[in-house]
Amino acid sequence: MEQAERSESRPWLRHGWVAWTQTMLDCFAQLVGRELLDRDGTPEDQAQRLFEAPFVVVAHDTRPDPILCYGNRAALALWEVDIETLLRMPSRLTAEPLHRDERARLLARTAERGYVDDYQGIRVSRTGRRFRIEQAIVWNLRDTSGQPVGQAATFATWQELPDGSAARPTDGSQTRPTSSAPPSR
Repeated sequence: MEQAERSESRPWLRHGWVAWTQTMLDCFAQLVGRELLDRDGTPEDQAQRLFEAPFVVVAHDTRPDPILCYGNRAALALWEVDIETLLRMPSRLTAEPLHRDERARLLARTAERGYVDDYQGIRVSRTGRRFRIEQAIVWNLRDTSGQPVGQAATFATWQELPDGSAARPTDGSQTRPTSSAPPSR
């Protein structure tokens, strides 16, 4: 019972996310050439830091219609979903139908190059709130044997778009402090 309660209050310990975090961090460092975050401590410590990071990190699997398999607290808040909803959500639904071709081109370019560090695009939350992400880094994920297991993305800057949810006050943009930003280009 104690372990179940512990993982409920610590979502980074569920869904295989400790191992998934290691895959994301290892692949990011290998492809981009720097760390996404401080790698001190245990894998559990790193999983907690990534989940609680002030920047967005999301990942999807390799299915023909990829399903989201990771989203940190910032991603869950931005897309207005809980973890269980996220884990059933096709990643294409993070973009409006109008922008899905652009998203598909980004994922193909990432698959070919290993990573891209210059992406910007319009995304939509579960409730229909629209926002533009900027300076996103998208990278391929491979397991320890080199087999593709998905793709991940991180970004720290986004702008609410005026025709998004009127119920939310916006200041025009959301950013996080430079000291905790993911590596820039």
